[in-house]
Amino acid sequence: MLPIVQWAPAYRRSDLRSDLAAGLTVGAMLVPQAMAYALLAGLPPEVGLYASTVPVLVYAIFGTSRQLAVGPVAIVSLLTASALAPLVEEGTAGYLAAAALLALLVGLVHLVLGLGRLGFLVNFLSHSVLVGFTAAAAIIIGFSQVKHLLGISPPRSEHFYGTVIDVARLLGEVNVATLIVGATGLITLFVLKRWVKRVPGALVVVIGSIIAVELFDLESRGVKVVGDIPDSLPMFAIPEFGSSLVANLLPTALVITIVGFMESIAVAKVYARRHRYDVEANGELIGLGAANLAAGVFGGYPVTGGFSRTAVNDNAGARTPLASIITAGIVLVTIAFLTPLFRSLPNAALGAIIIAAVVGLVDITEMRHIARVKRTDLVGLGTAFLATLVLGIEIGIGVAVVASMLVVFARMSTPHTAVLGHVQGTTNYRNIDRFPEAEVDAEAHIIRIDAALSFVNAVNIKKLLLREAEAAGEGALVLDASGINDIDATGVEMFGEVLTELEERGVSLHLSGVKGPVRDVLRRSGIWDRLENRIHASTYEAIRAITTRSAAPADQVAAGIDERHPEPV
Repeated sequence: MLPIVQWAPAYRRSDLRSDLAAGLTVGAMLVPQAMAYALLAGLPPEVGLYASTVPVLVYAIFGTSRQLAVGPVAIVSLLTASALAPLVEEGTAGYLAAAALLALLVGLVHLVLGLGRLGFLVNFLSHSVLVGFTAAAAIIIGFSQVKHLLGISPPRSEHFYGTVIDVARLLGEVNVATLIVGATGLITLFVLKRWVKRVPGALVVVIGSIIAVELFDLESRGVKVVGDIPDSLPMFAIPEFGSSLVANLLPTALVITIVGFMESIAVAKVYARRHRYDVEANGELIGLGAANLAAGVFGGYPVTGGFSRTAVNDNAGARTPLASIITAGIVLVTIAFLTPLFRSLPNAALGAIIIAAVVGLVDITEMRHIARVKRTDLVGLGTAFLATLVLGIEIGIGVAVVASMLVVFARMSTPHTAVLGHVQGTTNYRNIDRFPEAEVDAEAHIIRIDAALSFVNAVNIKKLLLREAEAAGEGALVLDASGINDIDATGVEMFGEVLTELEERGVSLHLSGVKGPVRDVLRRSGIWDRLENRIHASTYEAIRAITTRSAAPADQVAAGIDERHPEPV
């Protein structure tokens, strides 16, 4: 519950310099990013700063990752905006309260999942589907900032294609000064990221754009700036809310939890493996839940762990969560003393920072890797990508989850099967498609099924077994069950029907390599007794029994066919 109790007492003085350097570096990066992401969420810049203080401190206490950099991120910011815009008018006190309430709900969902040991539920979103969803969300996020780079004000649209159309209609109203500021900032960010990675590009763009606005009086030329930022530190306050607002925000809270946690746990595990320690999914849910609760009661909005900042944190030398504590301290100092310096910060610079940050989320390299490893995964990836672009973030993530499940069910309904042949000079039987030299036995046809038998695939498995029984002719049909690790009631019923039909055809069905959980179900259902002496420890033993017409071993325990007790004890 309190990982800080483990690492703090054992803290080594030799790590202080590295943690200090990492904390300062990420702090310099987080200040402009936090303000940019707040803008993306439709919130004032100071709300992004508030979300980068107490929540970061709380995660350092409850989180299990030593390198994960928690705070506002692009996708969560866009989800926040899409959830709040239809419910509350942007720029009002109600909008701020709704954002804080959303953070509280996200925190509660995290805690319920973490304390209930339900972290496995987030695995319903497969990696390939998440890649497609993230890429589409990145495109939506990036294009949502084009208005800031062009200095135009298109109406808010619920769909990506609507935003594209609205921006296209207003191209004649582009503010040239704003475009120059935004384009210069974007080019600077890409150049620094490519050639001078150690320099915090976001901070350089922020400072440079502020100087440009002041030096050339760009505000008078139509360049929009963030304006005055309050220098008050985040204060504890529970946001006002009603039951209807909670009901409307809860679905988004679930989506933010799934997407945010998937992003966080993925990057946290990468650096945990690199530094040889463990992060635990349910512990991370608790840590992120506590951070979001803190964001909700200290005037922020939902937070999670970010890819880019975590990479910077690790590269800068972070050894423990003390680096995050130092980062939060940097942001607090900025709020208390430096906010007047950001008054002339142009929105175009913040838009450029967001676009540069999300470009990497369109991971073409990973898409190619998925296509090379498992081409069928492109179905889920493409479905998630198109659904998110066309239908929007929230519906897109729902479609993505459904797509993940459908891909799984599709694979389960048509499991891998193989006809086996004997490898000469061994006791092994292999797939004849992969081992053409393997010899098919004349007296027995051998089939292997590599999946659990369930309601999902029972119909297809029955068709398969009956079709293979025809190939067996007057011989025996051997089912190598070594790949079957479970069987449900529908699978048992199907098995009984197959046995009846095979008996009517005069085909003898033999089983080999039956696993314990499957044996238990077959015994309880009576299928085991119906098979009598046609169950064998291995396919080799099954073929030997069939070809020699030998009786089944009297002692099934000694033969390794079944344990002594019909029911586990």
